Amino acid sequence: MQYRVEPGTRVDLSRWDPDDVAGTDREAAREEKKQLSRRLRELQELLYAEHRHRLLVVLQAMDTGGKDGTIRKVFDRTNPQGVKVASFKRPTERELAHDYLWRVHPHVPGDGEIGIFNRSHYEDVLVVRVHDLVPKTRWQRRYDHIVAFEKLLADEGTTIVKFYLHISKDEQKRRLQARLDRPDKHWKFSIGDLKERALWDDYMAAYEAALSNTSTDWAPWFIIPANHKWYRNLVISRILVDTLEGLGMQYPPAEEGLDEVVIP
Repeated sequence: MQYRVEPGTRVDLSRWDPDDVAGTDREAAREEKKQLSRRLRELQELLYAEHRHRLLVVLQAMDTGGKDGTIRKVFDRTNPQGVKVASFKRPTERELAHDYLWRVHPHVPGDGEIGIFNRSHYEDVLVVRVHDLVPKTRWQRRYDHIVAFEKLLADEGTTIVKFYLHISKDEQKRRLQARLDRPDKHWKFSIGDLKERALWDDYMAAYEAALSNTSTDWAPWFIIPANHKWYRNLVISRILVDTLEGLGMQYPPAEEGLDEVVIP
């Protein structure tokens, strides 16, 4: 499948073009995206009705990478009742008193649900690594922990797809400047974003390691070109529709005797 990281391969993000649109016409993409949104809505309703499968969508990106926008645009026609978003920010003291997966597991989707992680358990091999928050010997072991955790979820019926929204450093600069130029966007800007931006190369190395070590058959990573938001949304919508269609879902059988029911 396009943009999928094959298990066992080593990722070099410099070889993945964040500007790629695969020759796609933007107007044609807009029409296809509308169709995909309608189909995703149908499949989500089927997922909810059948109440047998679960879908976990993991979104990771650098600051301004488009995680929030992806959620808004890709899931714009789905029923909020069946879609749950969890955002994993700086751990609380209580969370830090437990293992790093303790705060994650309660948010995985249940039967019939789509769960979206806006950032995720991967922060513990990304931010933790870049800022040297725990010893290297400790965070290195976490790749195996994460693979095992996701295998557990998959074995218990959760379908997992993971998206790294790949933007360039120049595109991040443009998006940060756009936030700074608009007073109504100042709430989205933090001086801390610039400190993180200064660590760009360190983050690229951390992402390359995470993508290389944790893309599996049961929880694949997709590196999505994300400089162009319209193409990002199109590709992710395609992958989600293909994934859900592959589950072979069916509506549950109706109760017997419904053809004889008369509404008084």
